[in-house]
Amino acid sequence: MNKTFIVIDAQEDFTRGALKNDDAIKALPVVRELVSYAEDHQCQLIYTMDTHHANYLETQEGRKLPVPHCIRDTSGWQICPEVLPEKATPVICEKGQFGYPDWKRFDLDNMEEIVLCGFCTDICVSANFQILKALFPEVPMTVISDACAGVTPQLHEAALLVMGSCQANVMTWEEYTART
Repeated sequence: MNKTFIVIDAQEDFTRGALKNDDAIKALPVVRELVSYAEDHQCQLIYTMDTHHANYLETQEGRKLPVPHCIRDTSGWQICPEVLPEKATPVICEKGQFGYPDWKRFDLDNMEEIVLCGFCTDICVSANFQILKALFPEVPMTVISDACAGVTPQLHEAALLVMGSCQANVMTWEEYTART
């Protein structure tokens, strides 16, 4: 299978840590299934990590969201262990705010599909989707709705609608596996 699966910011601070989110915790088993599927089908698997530093509160994001989170080398910065691959060494991309700027370094132009999931739907998932869509406009992209969680359920749904209007295939994991 010539597909890439991207897990956006499935980190402790977005699930059980500083920005605890019960919807993200509920999505972790679905993310686990997606990762297992990607491994079983020998698909490229990429993780992003929201990465901040000790001066976080001095940054624009820190002033707008004064909750230190995903500070490099802290427990909250770590990827949730249950969503790490069991068989492969993951490709991990650290990023500052919102979107990873260097997607072109991966050979994604000829992918059959790019599949995204992760946290927060309305911030980092949607930002990365938009960057990927701009860089690889002809590659079909799918967002797995139940493997994502937003800051609020309303923002999650709004982000899914916007990504859908920008040509994402938005579906649940059950719908995705039924079609493949």
